Order: sequence, then C-alpha cells, then structure tokens
Amino acid sequence: MINPMNFRKYQERLQLFTQEHPRVFPFLQDVAEHAIEPGSVIEMTVTTPAGRRYVSNIRVNEDDVETIRMAKDASGKN
Repeated sequence: MINPMNFRKYQERLQLFTQEHPRVFPFLQDVAEHAIEPGSVIEMTVTTPAGRRYVSNIRVNEDDVETIRMAKDASGKN
C-alpha cells in the first residue's frame, strides 16, 4: 500500500510536471485513443544537453493494446 504522505508528494509532483509541460498529457491521451494498435511503432528519443542521443522503440502487439486499455480503465479515463 502507498503511504498517504508519499502519495500526496507524487500528486504535487505530477501537478507541477503538468503545469511545466502542458502538452505532454494531451498528446499521450490522443496517441492512446487513436494510434495504439497492433503494428504501431512507439519510439522515444532523449537528447542530452551535450548532444548525445538515446533512441529506443517497440512495435505494439495485442498484449500491449490490452495493457494500455487496462491502465486507462484503472485510471477512470475512458
């Protein structure tokens, strides 16, 4: 079980992140609703201030679609 005080800290951190990066969650929601289907490729790139790039990707499968659906159901955001 999550400690209620830690949960409160996570909520505050998430709110701060949302305020500083307001386009992230709408983007993720749009992708989850319209682009997650078997065969889709999710790619993430991180570029450090020094210019080093880290890139990874996954090809979405049926299990991934079900996992995302379950996460959306659990969060109450259908």
